[in-house]
Order: sequence, then structure tokens, then C-alpha cells
Amino acid sequence: MRAAPVGLLALAAAGAPVAADNLREALVEAYNTNPTLEAARANQRATDEGVPIQRSAGVPSANITATHIEFIQQSANAFTAPERNLGVNAQVLVPVYSGGAVRNGIAAAKQRVEAGQAELRNTESAIFSQVVAAYMDVLRTEALVALATNNVAVLRTNLEATGDRFQIGDLTITDVAQSRSRLAIAEGDLQVAEANLIAARETYIRLVGSEPGELEAPPPLPGLPATVGEAIVTALENNPNLDAAKQRAEAAGYDTKVAGAGRLPTVNVFVNGDYSDFYGTLGGPISADFAQSEKTANAGVRLTIPLFQGGLPAARQRQAGARESAALEDVIAAERQVIAETRSTYSNWQAANGVIKSAQAAVEAAELSLEGVRAEQSIGNRQVLDVLNAEQELVNARAQLVTARRNAYVAGFTLLALMGRAEARDLNLDTGGVLYDPQVNADRVSSKMWDWDRDPEPAPKSTSTVDIPPATATIGPQLLPGE
Repeated sequence: MRAAPVGLLALAAAGAPVAADNLREALVEAYNTNPTLEAARANQRATDEGVPIQRSAGVPSANITATHIEFIQQSANAFTAPERNLGVNAQVLVPVYSGGAVRNGIAAAKQRVEAGQAELRNTESAIFSQVVAAYMDVLRTEALVALATNNVAVLRTNLEATGDRFQIGDLTITDVAQSRSRLAIAEGDLQVAEANLIAARETYIRLVGSEPGELEAPPPLPGLPATVGEAIVTALENNPNLDAAKQRAEAAGYDTKVAGAGRLPTVNVFVNGDYSDFYGTLGGPISADFAQSEKTANAGVRLTIPLFQGGLPAARQRQAGARESAALEDVIAAERQVIAETRSTYSNWQAANGVIKSAQAAVEAAELSLEGVRAEQSIGNRQVLDVLNAEQELVNARAQLVTARRNAYVAGFTLLALMGRAEARDLNLDTGGVLYDPQVNADRVSSKMWDWDRDPEPAPKSTSTVDIPPATATIGPQLLPGE
């Protein structure tokens, strides 16, 4: 039984301003409108139909065949041959025994339904991971634009002050050139940061389906493992990719049994009814002596025993067995991948948390250093270049802190996804609506047998982003990291 960190992100909406967006709202919107997720659900519904398709081979079938024949050229000796005939045949066929092909085919289809549901879980958590990354990227790039904007403003002020001091002979033209060079570089960095912000916002729009508003800081991620061993154990139990691989291997095992049924006898019960009408043309000149229509009926049991098929059943079974072997190897490959990705992601998460602590210390030290360098430069103990270098160190430290916070959160959420704990039911996204349950459709179609049973006409459910205006690099007032 998988443990779900109930309440994850539930606090994100608490106390939020009406105009502000939060991570939970972004995830809910993506859950309801993302086209990749909607397509995965539709593909799963298609997979569900495999069960009734396989079951149809084991249920009775009935058909009627009507044939009208015009005898254009008659034999010279066929004096009583008819000129035309209407033949109607009705048949009911009841499969009794098929060597286990139907039973195992149904079992394989059900396993593929379960594999598809696991893959749908994986798609859902992958979309959520992308949304979280996009959300954090918007926050990060907004902070970087704020840093770059503030840096440009500071360097412009420095350049003006340096120019004024140059005019009174307190500084040299070299000091002015150094200040102008740093300002030019900072202005270029600002343009790059703004371009990155636009790209981040466009990615957010693509995934969520709406433009980001004034995004709030995300809530803490509960349910994160204390050790990498705990993460591995949980991932091996709950990872949807690994679950899907195991279900596909089970289905391949049933496929092997289906292929082996090709060499076994089959038994069918049949009932036939025939009607024939010669339109008064049977018998030629003496047609009155002949009945012009007739009805016949028969019933029986048909036993088919394959004796020799050129090695076809054996080839099919060997082929299915090879595919089953490949599916079993895929389980090991998926297991290896889950272990490697979980360990790597756990390491990245831990490293990002360590970088946050280091960056916070670096920001505090850089702020203190800049204050001291400015004071020393004011009394002539430091040069302008020293002040510029101290300011750049503070900008770099703040940027590193912003990036580390983003990386830690994204790595933490990715770790939850690998552990199978980043789906809608885990994230408490069902408030105000019912979560999509793929089993509902699987149960709905499992026993359907009516040939004219249809679903509504296909129509897209996801939302278009055509009418959303292009993203800009405009940002509101923000606090710099560490403030």
C-alpha cells in the first residue's frame, strides 16, 4: 500500500491574495487542461478496449448473408436450370473451447490496461514535475531580472559618482572607464535575464495553459525521505514506470500462452438456416412441377484438430517467448533506471540544499564586504575597481542563492515523483472537483458486447493558448535574496 503525503501543497492557497497565483492553482489548471495529459488519458481509453476486443472471440456470433445470382449462360443440357436465385443464410456460432487462447488473451489485455494506467500515472507526475520546474523558473528568472535591474541602477549611480569625482580630479579616467565597462556588461546581463524570463513564462503558458500572475513562493515539500535508502525502497514499491514494466511482462507471459494455443483443438457449436428463392425460374418449361423456394436448417458441433501447420504455432510461441524474455529484461532495466535516477536526484537535492546554506553565507559576507570596501574607498584606501568587484561578488552570490533554491525545490519534487508520490491524489488537487480515475472507463467498457455502442464524437478537452498575449519581461516590486 503506497503512502501518500496527503496535504502536499494544500497550504499554498491559504491567505493568498485573490490576484496572486500559487503552485497548487498552476498544478490544478495543468491537470485539467494540459493536452499531453489529456492525450495520455485518451490513449489509455483506447488500451481499455483491448479487453472487450479479446473477449469478443469467446462469445457467440451471428450473421446473415444474402446472395442474388443471375445465371447469364446456361449449360445446353440444363433444361431445368433456374435463371436467377436469391439465397439467404443465417448462422449462429458458439465457441466452446479455443485451447485457452481467449482466456489468456483477455488476461493479457487486462495486464496491459494496468500497465497503461501505471504509464498514465507516470505521465501525470512528469507533467507536474515540468509545471513545478516552470513555476520555479519563472520565480528564479524574475529574481534574476530584479538583481540585474538593481545592479544596473547601482552601476549607473557609481558611474555618475565616478564621473563627478573625475571632474574635480579626485579620480582618473581609468576609474571612469572601469565603471562604464561594468555598466555595459551589467546592461547586457539584464537583456539576457529578460530574455530568459520571457522564455520561462512562455514555457509556463505552454504547460499550464494561462500566463503566470504574481507568483507566490511555493510551500515546503512534505514526505521527502530522510535517507537515500528510504527513497530507493519507496521508489521500488511505487514508481509508475517500474510498475508498468512489470505489468507488460505479465501480459507478455499470457501472450506466450495464447501463441501456444494454436496447436490445440478447437470446439464450436453452430446453427445454420438457409432460404432459397428461384423467382419461378427453376424447371424451365415445367417450372410448375418444382418448388420455387425452400428452407433448410442444421445444427452441429465442429471439432477442429490441427495436425500440421508448417511449424506456424511453434514459431509464434517461440516469438512470443522471446518477447516475454525482452519484457522481463525491461523490468530489470526499469529497476536499474529507477535506482540510478533516485540516487542521483537525492544527491542533487542534498547538494542544492548545501548550496543554499553556502550561498546564504556568501550573500551575508558579500554584503558586509561591500559595505566595508565602500567605506574604505571613501577615505582613499580602496580603488573604484575594488568597489566594482565587491558589488559583482554580491550579485553573483545572490544569483547563486536564487538558483540553488530553485534547484533544491525542483530536485525535491522530482524525487517525490520517482518515489511515486507526485500525482494528483498525493498533491490534494481534488478540492472543487473529482480526480480523473482511469479505472472508471476500464470497468465501463470491459463487458460491452453491443456492436452499435458508440462514445460521443471525439473533441479536444485541453485549452488553446492562441489568445494569450506574448510574455513580457515586466516584473513587479521584489525583494532581493537575503532581504
